[in-house]
Amino acid sequence: MSSFNRIFLSILFLSYSSANNEPPLQTPTPAPSPGATPSPLIQQACKATRFPQTCQTTLTKLGGLGPKATPVEVIQAAIKVSSDNLHIANSMIEHIAKSSSDSFNRTRASKNCLEFLRYSDYRTSMANAAVPSGKTKDARAWMSAALLYQYDCWSALKYTNDTQLVNQTMSFLNSLTEQSSNALSMMASYDNFGDDMSTWAPPKTERDGFWEKGSDGGSEIGSRGGFPSKLTVDVTVCKDGRNGCYKTVQEAVNAAPSEGNKRFVIRIMAGVYEETVRVPLEKKNVVFLGDGIGKTVITGSLNFGMQGVTTYDSATVGVLGDGFMAKGITFQNKGGPDAHQAVAFRSDSDHSVIENCEFLGNQDTLYAHSLRQFYKSCRIQGNVDFIFGNSASFFQDSEILIAPRQADPEKGEKNAVTAHGRKDPAQFTGFVFQNCSINGTKEYMELYKSNPKVHKNFLGRPWKEYSRTIFMGCNMEALITPEGWLEWDNNVGLETLFYGEFENTGPGSNLSQRVPWSSRIPVEHINTV
Repeated sequence: MSSFNRIFLSILFLSYSSANNEPPLQTPTPAPSPGATPSPLIQQACKATRFPQTCQTTLTKLGGLGPKATPVEVIQAAIKVSSDNLHIANSMIEHIAKSSSDSFNRTRASKNCLEFLRYSDYRTSMANAAVPSGKTKDARAWMSAALLYQYDCWSALKYTNDTQLVNQTMSFLNSLTEQSSNALSMMASYDNFGDDMSTWAPPKTERDGFWEKGSDGGSEIGSRGGFPSKLTVDVTVCKDGRNGCYKTVQEAVNAAPSEGNKRFVIRIMAGVYEETVRVPLEKKNVVFLGDGIGKTVITGSLNFGMQGVTTYDSATVGVLGDGFMAKGITFQNKGGPDAHQAVAFRSDSDHSVIENCEFLGNQDTLYAHSLRQFYKSCRIQGNVDFIFGNSASFFQDSEILIAPRQADPEKGEKNAVTAHGRKDPAQFTGFVFQNCSINGTKEYMELYKSNPKVHKNFLGRPWKEYSRTIFMGCNMEALITPEGWLEWDNNVGLETLFYGEFENTGPGSNLSQRVPWSSRIPVEHINTV
């Protein structure tokens, strides 16, 4: 494994072992009141943020930071600002929900928004506890997720901004995301530059020439991690429900203890289980153990084309509880040609491990939404943005397959394998693909070979401004276009994303015609061991 690989995986996973219409980020912030000039310490700390005026105003208003406050105390103060205002936002959205009996869409949006803020509050609290314990990378991972959920809340409301209260709430959420971004930026500076706040600086990325230093501890989870070899089954799921086994996967999940510290292993015997499965936040360390790809199949057809169903909601299997594992299972969404987004599997599980599993869908097959995830020896199939999200996910030894579009597949298309959604440069997220193959299904390759000029396939496109995706040591077949990467609408993120490639093989890996906004991994960060 190259040293770059260790460095980048350290960035994403060090704590593993232990079309946008986005909210405008530059929202006006009230100036401090007379007599409330920010202290030199606050001014210094706030230089590390993207929104220093917001930072100075809110920390000064909060009070309690003396001239000798430590970096940890400053960061915790910034987290408190975010947490306090998150609770205010939650109350505002509760009010929207209570006053929306006349609007199905507003009721649904406010319900989703409240859920996202609950997740954000949970991760913010975890980050706050981690900082004084020296678990800075954990804190960064959890605060990155907290910020993501606040954006998700804003997005849930943006299609229902038909009342003054909704518009006021969205404006407040804009300010909240700035405050959370500031806390996250301070964590990044503290992690990278240490206690001396005079060295802190706003977050930069690989695109700026900034590379975080790696570490020996826990950095090679791709090599050493994986699914445990010996597991004791706690409950069994079978189609006929005989001999005390559960008939549905959801019943077995419901039987798992809440806040469990030990693995709860659910053996899912061969069969096709047509159901929607949810592993809630409190169900931790749940393990799905199937009989093999194509043998144990969990399938559904929820999709964005249905009334009231969001992309997030459409997942056949959605996981929130940390420590989730799965092996030997096919996850499928059978959404039809008019379904648009139809997710087979969605994960918000921190420290999740998925091995020898298959994900079948079309648009948005695998939603690696947030936190730290590891996929090994998997098969992922789709066509439009079919691996997407804002997680820190590592894909190793996996088969990535492009499938035909369901409607008029002969006329041609532009497919993107990935759509990473990092919205803030301090978010501790990115996709890494190592030793994977990128090809098409048999049916797709027949279409492709019949008229290669109209069938265009790309490694990814930037869903959000700071999208980050890397392919290393992968085999890319000829269906990958020479340009390699596709722009999003209005050229979003072309100046700020990081799309890197290193030592890939196959006819689709030639770098000579790549788009100028993609990158070759610098030699000084490679030095193969």
